[in-house]
Amino acid sequence: MRVLLFGRLADIAGWRERTLDPPPATLAALRARLADADAALGEALSGKGVQVAVDKEIVRGEAQLRRGCEVAFLPPMSGG
Repeated sequence: MRVLLFGRLADIAGWRERTLDPPPATLAALRARLADADAALGEALSGKGVQVAVDKEIVRGEAQLRRGCEVAFLPPMSGG
């Protein structure tokens, strides 16, 4: 599984891309694993407006994950 962080999420974590093997079974398990490794990242990932894409499709709520998938965490968007 490939995990990607963008924007301030990557800044907080100090990395943009990681490979996890074996992958967690669910999105919730992935968030928990990342939060266990880095409390500041875990807090940021649970923040309002953070979106998640699994295999380049935005998902809302829970999702099942599989070996070889790509999960991207996107920070809240701002704009004018």
